[in-house]
Amino acid sequence: MPGLDIDAMIARFQERAASVKKRNLPPVGGDERQQFLDQAQNDFQDFGMIGDAQASLDDGILTLTIDLRPPTEEDPDV
Repeated sequence: MPGLDIDAMIARFQERAASVKKRNLPPVGGDERQQFLDQAQNDFQDFGMIGDAQASLDDGILTLTIDLRPPTEEDPDV
């Protein structure tokens, strides 16, 4: 696809995940506070997973591969 920079897209998701961690907590309390915290956790998880993905573009199909297996002692990068 012309104009699609997959590496830049992945980098934007990495930046989004990092910015969620820096997000200031607004002056809310009670249930609203918990909803904000839950949403921040979901945002971080979603952005982080896509930011860690391996991407390929084949015949116009973008495939994101995300390894969700826990790290092993043999390969700590997995």
